[in-house]
Amino acid sequence: MENKKELLEKMPPHSLEAEESLLGSLLIDKDAIIKIADILVADDFYRDSHKNIFEAIKDLYSAQEPIDIITLANKLDDRSQLALIGGRSYLAKLSNTVATSGNIVHYANIIQKKATLRRLQQAAAEISSISFNEESDIDNTLDAAESKIFSVSRKYLKNTFTPIDSLLTEAFDRIDDLHKYSGKLRGLPTGFNDLDNILAGLQKSDLIILAARPSVGKTSLALDIARQAAIKSKQGVGIFSLEMSKEQLVDR
Repeated sequence: MENKKELLEKMPPHSLEAEESLLGSLLIDKDAIIKIADILVADDFYRDSHKNIFEAIKDLYSAQEPIDIITLANKLDDRSQLALIGGRSYLAKLSNTVATSGNIVHYANIIQKKATLRRLQQAAAEISSISFNEESDIDNTLDAAESKIFSVSRKYLKNTFTPIDSLLTEAFDRIDDLHKYSGKLRGLPTGFNDLDNILAGLQKSDLIILAARPSVGKTSLALDIARQAAIKSKQGVGIFSLEMSKEQLVDR
């Protein structure tokens, strides 16, 4: 009993139940793949057979072909993978796993989380291995370790799609608000009317770069914009400088 418990504890993180439920959801609702397309990739699945099934479903959907047990079995058979995944009987089992596809996003998040933990474990093992090489330059070792961790975090990050209807609602409200209050800006005011007319104020999505020759007043202009933004919006403004101390900035 103890050996079985230790074996389970040493197994990589995974959830076969979530994987089966997600694939079953795709078999009963082919359009459900849209909800998880930006969350999962095939390598996120723990079981190789599930990776193959997911890839086949994606290919069927991309080709605008029906997705059911028959078409999926034929696709897998064409790739000599049908027997490897357990045959048509296993596909039938998957289709009966869930009654609705309503929880598919929840299943996808579970699978992605487990996959990220597995990648993190692998990265940790690789970092541990390279750390035993005492002859290696320490800076190179640190760079390699950081690179492996960054690779895991980058795979975890995902781009999400935003339905345009929700954006339109916000846009109409914003335009209506601007129409009611003449002269109001979408962003933070700079204190310079001509600049505000061009930029519509400072937008949180923008990176504004001040470029000019040395000693022509770039810092003074930036500080004045920050001061005006703080006064007009009644909010605090953070200033970071790599050139001047806090005392020099205050003197300016």
